[in-house]
Amino acid sequence: MNRSQHPALIGLDWGTSSLRAYLLGGNGTLIDRRAEGWGIQHLPEGGYAAAFRGVAGEWLDRWPGLPVLAAGMVGSRNGWREVPYVECPADPASIASGLVAFDSGCGTIHLVPGLMQGGPLPDVMRGEEMQIVGVLAMQPALAERSLLVLPGTHCKWAVVERDRVVRFTTYLTGELFAMLRDHSIIGRPAKEMGVTAAGLEFDHEAFTRGVKSAHESGAVGIAPWLFTARSLFLTGVLAAPQTLDYLSGLLIGEEIRSVVAGLADAVCPSIALLGDPTLCNRYRLALSQFGIDDVQALNETGPLGLWRIGEAAGLVAHAPDTMQEDESRGST
Repeated sequence: MNRSQHPALIGLDWGTSSLRAYLLGGNGTLIDRRAEGWGIQHLPEGGYAAAFRGVAGEWLDRWPGLPVLAAGMVGSRNGWREVPYVECPADPASIASGLVAFDSGCGTIHLVPGLMQGGPLPDVMRGEEMQIVGVLAMQPALAERSLLVLPGTHCKWAVVERDRVVRFTTYLTGELFAMLRDHSIIGRPAKEMGVTAAGLEFDHEAFTRGVKSAHESGAVGIAPWLFTARSLFLTGVLAAPQTLDYLSGLLIGEEIRSVVAGLADAVCPSIALLGDPTLCNRYRLALSQFGIDDVQALNETGPLGLWRIGEAAGLVAHAPDTMQEDESRGST
């Protein structure tokens, strides 16, 4: 077994609704993974300690003493222990310097701090910093200058320069969609038919219509256009199920319109989408309506991000390349 296959770190991605555990070898090689629905709002009997033991106890029994690194909402005010944010600009070293270690009752856990964008209107993230660090390790070309997009309930747009997150903005697009779908007159036609976004086949045409409407709204924005999700249904242009994809296109399109407006005359940096492939595909389609086609999508960058933070903190050591090891053994 080469060094990359020897367990060296247990990484936890512990969010609001789920807990993912990764057994990592040298240089962040993924050896094994576990997942449970034990987010901080859905803990099993016994709480955090029971959840931790349930997802990683077998590894700890087999390889006692492995360092454990946990990122996400587990380090929030409502989590196991609150970890202060690290202010931007932030790189892996500054994130590592903010780790908080505590005795979990079944081993020491190091909690990863989130990031804060300071100023009169501050912004924060927890968990996304792990994914960002991972993608910069995976794609070093993005570390010099890039715009990283993390779609989700609260979508993050992070500006990276010289391996540092210099600033970021949060858009509540996913949450707004859910609220309008479930609690407004806009979502009523689909709701009355028993249609949900989860069980709906993606309607490319309706989604694109929504994105184009947001694009054409210009400086006004979509506030005067939101009701068209209903009026287009009443006039027979959209069927009830299509109204949800149209609404999704309007909201994602508005998000992108705002970002593009902020770039003004600046050259658009390299863009990468991080996260769920289905959601990233919607953003890729929406970006293409704004003439932005050079976009790559990356999934599951968190494990490598945890490794790199652990490396910066001195919890794990950089493993030599396997080929170099073999050459070394052959020359002795």
